[in-house]
Amino acid sequence: MSTTPHPALQLSGEVATALSAGRPVVALESTIISHGMPYPQNVAMATEVEGIVRDHGATPATIAILDGRLCVGLSPEQLELLASDGNVTKVSVRDLPYVVARGAHGATTVAATMRIAAMAGIRVFVTGGLGGVHRGAQQTFDISADLTELGQTSVAVVSAGVKSILDIGLTLETLETLGVPVLVEGSDEFPSFYSRSSGFGAPMRVDGAAEIAAVMRAKWDLGIEGGVVIANPIPAADEIPADEIGVIIDRALADMDALGIHGKDATPYLLGRIVEITGGASLTANIALVRHNARLGAAIAGEYAATHP
Repeated sequence: MSTTPHPALQLSGEVATALSAGRPVVALESTIISHGMPYPQNVAMATEVEGIVRDHGATPATIAILDGRLCVGLSPEQLELLASDGNVTKVSVRDLPYVVARGAHGATTVAATMRIAAMAGIRVFVTGGLGGVHRGAQQTFDISADLTELGQTSVAVVSAGVKSILDIGLTLETLETLGVPVLVEGSDEFPSFYSRSSGFGAPMRVDGAAEIAAVMRAKWDLGIEGGVVIANPIPAADEIPADEIGVIIDRALADMDALGIHGKDATPYLLGRIVEITGGASLTANIALVRHNARLGAAIAGEYAATHP
């Protein structure tokens, strides 16, 4: 991955300065702002997460498309626009050329954020949960582009695991096929977003940011392109137990099927419906895990930058 940002990018002054000086930078996605949480919690969360990254020694770079421009690092006004404007499109990699060509607004998914982060020379990206293989994908072929991107774009992605609305087992199998290391921070079990447990073992356990940065260095120094998944289990005090959230997810999936919702609208609908069913408890857990991921992501970026300025 080039360390010189792509000329099509619009970097904020803060991000441009940090990158040119070789200081740690953490990419943040914008779909969680526009499509993952209701307003105004979304803009408050986005602002807070940027603050957490700064407090832990790294520069936050929230990524989005505004008026067709690939923006890396957003102003408070731009964050507010993303959080409140109803015309912001959910943008994966396939949508990037269309949204750019039309001069439109777009919030980037994990896949699109990874691609733009790589274009900027940013190695660490923090999100809430990864996309993956949807339940029933044997019939629908509904598999997130996040997995394809992880197979080819050299960015480390910190999440609380795969979103628990998905088929976690098939997602882990697909990541193995794509050659993507799946590291679990401080646990022998792979987490499932709202819960610390999933029923699946950790493919590879790591303990601490230094160990994670060492794996990143080893992978890319060996010339093995592609991402690294870092699954950071939600803190025990904030989790919704797996058996409890499982019943709620099944109900939300049944509601979605009854409405005929599918494709890129599925995840926003399911997350919103789960918030309704849990009376807001899932939103509280979601915010807690993103905070937790931001702290770890900043530490990883610092460790990696210390040896790869």
